[in-house]
Amino acid sequence: MLRDQCLLFAADAKNPWAMAHGITALGASFVAGDGRKAADVIVGDFLLENRLPDGGFGEGARVGFARYGADGTPIEPHTNLIAKTLVLAGVPPATKYKTKRGGEVTLQALVDEAKRGFRHSPASEEYWKDVAWTLDLFSQTTPASDAPFNKVMDDALGELERATLDLKNGMATGQMVPKRKQGIYAHSCGGMHFVQAVLSWARHPEVKKRWGKRVDTQVDIVFFRLESERQQYDAALEAGGAQYKLQILTQMVKFYGHFLETTARLKSDLKWTPNESQKQSISKAKAYLDHAVRLLEADKTFTDPRMQSIKQSQPQIYLDLIGDSCHAAHGYDGWQ
Repeated sequence: MLRDQCLLFAADAKNPWAMAHGITALGASFVAGDGRKAADVIVGDFLLENRLPDGGFGEGARVGFARYGADGTPIEPHTNLIAKTLVLAGVPPATKYKTKRGGEVTLQALVDEAKRGFRHSPASEEYWKDVAWTLDLFSQTTPASDAPFNKVMDDALGELERATLDLKNGMATGQMVPKRKQGIYAHSCGGMHFVQAVLSWARHPEVKKRWGKRVDTQVDIVFFRLESERQQYDAALEAGGAQYKLQILTQMVKFYGHFLETTARLKSDLKWTPNESQKQSISKAKAYLDHAVRLLEADKTFTDPRMQSIKQSQPQIYLDLIGDSCHAAHGYDGWQ
């Protein structure tokens, strides 16, 4: 059901953000609704260009994406989301895309432009809320020997520890930690993209050795969150009534899907193996996700008429039902 939802609604050729999520879930060959490869549509139709006088791309040329279209459609609401998505999907750096002005640009040019425009601002709260996709991109394209980037990632781990301090304390006492948009909960998707970006850097043995037990603590916090947040969703679902049911179920798909995706990346990036308790938690997360999807399906949420109605009345939930279905399918498949 999640894959079908992603396949149908993420294929909107007028919504590059949605298509990027389709690529995340279904791979680099994901096709847009107009029959073109989604990556070709995203770059070809939505890339903003300021090329050199000779028409080429290189030092001094600027390429990039707007955050939103004129009608509010998300294009790249998180900096470097598109390049990060293509790189993680395994697209070769030399891959060329035709642009609106008739030229070509490679994925490597997009990565290079992201690096030219990067400014490390560790004192800025807003910087940390937006930087996850950029750090994930650079983590995949930067050698472990790069000293300046190691400093950036050391700062990022420190920020992750500050952002999850409430959760660490709750884990120590066994107390549920309420979600009030504090710390890691001030980030999009509960900060799971930030967790993914930071911890994936520890796939390098020298980084893992330098960070040591700090990585294990963050992994433990991810698992602690499963039951801490599950209790809150279940209580909200019981107390909220029909008025909030769709919103709560959508948030459940968001969290359980991102939990599965994050832990699957620990497995693939860090060659991490869950212990028996963690294996049980992963099985529970799949069951919790299944329960939420079945309740949405029972309400015919994923049918085209209902989705179009939601798009008009609750546009953010409409987008969440697309993007989070893709992330959840990706996470679920990561544990098949």
